[in-house]
Amino acid sequence: ADTEAEAGQATASEFGAAFIRTDISQMAEAEAAVALALKQHGRLDILVQNAGIYPWQLIENTSPEDWDRVMAVNLRGSFNATRAALVPMKAQRHGRMLFTSSITGPHVTSPGHGHYSATKAGINGLIRAAALEFAGYGITVNGVEPGNILTEAIELHRGAAYIQNMQDSIPLGRLGSPRDVANAFLFLASDDASYITGTTIVVDGGQLLPEGKDFRLLPP
Repeated sequence: ADTEAEAGQATASEFGAAFIRTDISQMAEAEAAVALALKQHGRLDILVQNAGIYPWQLIENTSPEDWDRVMAVNLRGSFNATRAALVPMKAQRHGRMLFTSSITGPHVTSPGHGHYSATKAGINGLIRAAALEFAGYGITVNGVEPGNILTEAIELHRGAAYIQNMQDSIPLGRLGSPRDVANAFLFLASDDASYITGTTIVVDGGQLLPEGKDFRLLPP
């Protein structure tokens, strides 16, 4: 689901999927998205909750309304998706619930990401709680924590200097690709991950590993 209807429809058509415009912060719209999946396919086996916003805003400049908006989309949206998907998955006694978290919040943060960090740390808590509560229904619940990913938005709005600076902080020497993140989701959605629940996979090229900036001590 995508709030940009034209782009969402084009993406869905490319992959032979169905599209529904959804404001995930609203429970009724989350339920409508699940209902469409059930109408199209008769069951719901995999949920990927990827919707999120990340406006740059220092805490001292964040209004309660600003805070609530990020919470509504990122954290309440994850709750809404969970509740909506639980109904058919519980009836099936099977399902995979997957969430996009981040290294920002659960592990690190930076100025201007206070509300975003709080939501991603909260999503990790939701993953663990839901995994415990839903295990008896045959439902696994996991997440993916991307690091710096080279998206179209990054290339368009950040520029070469920003990208180079990020690459220099990553032991593998490059930003991740959307495919790197997608592959982690594919694994968690597969039967190969049937005994994995309540955890997250970090996809960051080793960015969290160094204790300091000078980590390239060996010759390339």
